[in-house]
Amino acid sequence: MNVSYLYSLLAVIVLGLIAYAGAVVGLEALFGIVIPYLAVLVFFVGFVNKVLDWAKAPVPFRITTTCGQQKTLDWIKPSPIDNPTTTVGVIIRMLLEILLFRSLFRNTRVEFKGEKISYKWVLWLWLFAIMFHYSFFVVVIRHLRFFVEPVPFFISALETVDGMLQIGLPGLFISGATLLGGATLLLLRRILLPKINYISRAADYFPLFLIIGIALTGILMRYFIKVDVVKVKELTMGLASFHPGIPEDGVSALFYVHLFFVSLLVAYIPFSKLMHMGGIFLSPTRNLANNNRMKRHINPWNPKVKIHTYEEYEEDFREKMKEADIPVEKE
Repeated sequence: MNVSYLYSLLAVIVLGLIAYAGAVVGLEALFGIVIPYLAVLVFFVGFVNKVLDWAKAPVPFRITTTCGQQKTLDWIKPSPIDNPTTTVGVIIRMLLEILLFRSLFRNTRVEFKGEKISYKWVLWLWLFAIMFHYSFFVVVIRHLRFFVEPVPFFISALETVDGMLQIGLPGLFISGATLLGGATLLLLRRILLPKINYISRAADYFPLFLIIGIALTGILMRYFIKVDVVKVKELTMGLASFHPGIPEDGVSALFYVHLFFVSLLVAYIPFSKLMHMGGIFLSPTRNLANNNRMKRHINPWNPKVKIHTYEEYEEDFREKMKEADIPVEKE
């Protein structure tokens, strides 16, 4: 069995202990100011560089991935979303893919029942993915309250909806629990399913363990090991306004572990599969209209080749063709 996940787990634990020890021995400025700024810098430089590399990649042909009938004859019903031939169809298809993971929703699993092959609709992966991604999105939006003052209305409204269950004190945020649950389920899928485990490497497990570490440290700080939120906001507001500073009385070492995990994840994004957050918009299998039957697409860098047409061939060899009793178009 592939045990690459153990290396990633060990790496995250060691990194967390390093951040905790650093905060204890007085390196708060390193983990609270220097590393977050470096992480954001690495993220932006890496993200822009990756997007520019993708944007410069030539795509001379339409290589769209399709799941429906292309527009052909008038009496054949096309599939305008699954196999779009217009820009409007492409936009709708992209929105459904980005917001609802439509292709993942139609995920199937092949099974052999005796000598027959059957296809089973697998919905649970789509549910886990939706739960994980939207929880992550809500958590990120909620945390913007630490970087702005006054807090915008939409963030306060989102917090109210997120904590509507009113469980415990302070109230339970649904997104925090579902983020941890979704990341854990996706991790267990990679570990327990033999086929997925076989193709998984340490780089696939590392971001999942980082996200679980972020969620766990956040839950610990909110519900169990309380931190001074005022001091936390003082630090984050200083980072956002480019006037960084460490609060005089300090912040819990657990907060620096949490911030260090977030910084690592942010810096890791451009160099990992997490870059699908930007790559989906530049994917030629998704963002192109499939109009191959309507328009001829020619490779723009093909070298010009001198064509010897049949008419020219006949002009050169007409007499010999006649001698060999080969029919010619012109006498």
